[in-house]
Amino acid sequence: MTDSPVPGREVHSLGGAMHRLQNKWGAIVAFGVLLILLGVAATVFALAATIATVTINGVVFLIAGAAEIGIGTHSRGWGQFFLWVLGGVLYLLVGLICIFNPIFASTVLTLMLGAGLIAAGVVRGYLASQLPADHPRAMVFLAGAVTVLLGLIIVIHWPADSIWVLGTLLGVDLLFNGAGWVRFGLGLRARR
Repeated sequence: MTDSPVPGREVHSLGGAMHRLQNKWGAIVAFGVLLILLGVAATVFALAATIATVTINGVVFLIAGAAEIGIGTHSRGWGQFFLWVLGGVLYLLVGLICIFNPIFASTVLTLMLGAGLIAAGVVRGYLASQLPADHPRAMVFLAGAVTVLLGLIIVIHWPADSIWVLGTLLGVDLLFNGAGWVRFGLGLRARR
């Protein structure tokens, strides 16, 4: 592609990228199938998937905490230093709890997830009510209602559902993500 207005630079297009990926459709489908299998495993073994998810979050919290403390050491004033280090120490504590007591951490995270879903659903409903009357709002209202319902189900069954909710949601996400990659790969094959 040498249609570039600047010499030495290529113009990238979606069509060109799709053309370059057509020969890799098999690898893309295989990746999608792998994600589907991992999604099935995460759904079937929801407790293990929950523990793995919380533990990985704990590692991320540790990295973020160390980074915040590092940033704090370069602060110019004591107030900034104290706030950065305090934030970093809190991240470190949360990370250690997630790693060493993932069941307790999953209980807290599940409650926060349920409350967050309820809040997000209410906001969606409010935003739908603010759309002009001539715009289709039914799907936005429906999405808000489903989100609130899912949040209520999680909160009502809390803390008993804490050991499987995060793992199940991970599994469902992997299933749909994998299905999307399989569909994309098969679509590339059909274009050949």
